[in-house]
Amino acid sequence: MNYTLNQLQIFVKVVQTASITKAAEELNLTQPAVSIQIKNFQAQFEIPLLEIIGKKIYVTDFGKEIAASAEGILEQVYAINYKTMAFKDQLIGRLKVSIVSTGKYVLPYYLSDFLKANPGVEISIDVTNRGKVIESLEQNEVDFSLVSDQLESTQFDFIDILKNELVLVGNTETAAMNPSFDYNTFKHELPLIFRESGSGTRKIMESYLKKQGVSSLKRIELMSNEAVKQAVMAGLGYSIMPLIGIKREIKDGYLAIIPREGLPITTDWKLIWHKEKKPSPVAKAFMNFVLENNERIKQSFFN
Repeated sequence: MNYTLNQLQIFVKVVQTASITKAAEELNLTQPAVSIQIKNFQAQFEIPLLEIIGKKIYVTDFGKEIAASAEGILEQVYAINYKTMAFKDQLIGRLKVSIVSTGKYVLPYYLSDFLKANPGVEISIDVTNRGKVIESLEQNEVDFSLVSDQLESTQFDFIDILKNELVLVGNTETAAMNPSFDYNTFKHELPLIFRESGSGTRKIMESYLKKQGVSSLKRIELMSNEAVKQAVMAGLGYSIMPLIGIKREIKDGYLAIIPREGLPITTDWKLIWHKEKKPSPVAKAFMNFVLENNERIKQSFFN
């Protein structure tokens, strides 16, 4: 057999995600590249590793055993790399972070210089909704999380790193319709578009509407900020969205801010961690990096 570490890594990711598309996204590869490597890997075994029924991937029992062995091999490779870095007196290890979806517009700017200074550090980022982000901390699955609303629990410590503004937007045509947003007669206007339950943006939006004396509205519910943004640009309705994720669309004229009383809503991006979790050397180094460099990063990228 002549399989490569790259093939092992790709196969394990396909098994974990049960999807060529998702594996390609997480590995920053194209779908054809992943498919070719899986085909070449399978060619080295007489027994099928994966089965495709309809358009869904199923892992065979043999494939599950190979995946488990591959994970063990990759862990040993990581261990060798870590030991090599340790002999060079470099910071080594993994940093695991869970972030809400709009956090992808924030976190990379805090990771870039940290990773350049510490090439022995590996990063794992889980992008999900606010509810699952908090759950990952409670289950001790990650070192840090990034959220943008108020914390209801006292079990977390945090660093405020950046202001987060949420604004009401429509596309240029629907914004020009000057919606009344008389919340008692809202059913006669275009709907508001919401994120799914568990989303931090959804929570903030519903809190704002409650202050307007409204508990329910005609609505569309979508599963990501990107989906909401596309729906608003298509003219399906209006939404309250984090400004950080739509600046380019506003600049290019695809979206327009609609002024309303009580808006924009301002919250804080928070890097949070569980008070009872003892930070690893990598986690402690990243925490110190954020504290020392936060103002510089804000001035360089967010002003």
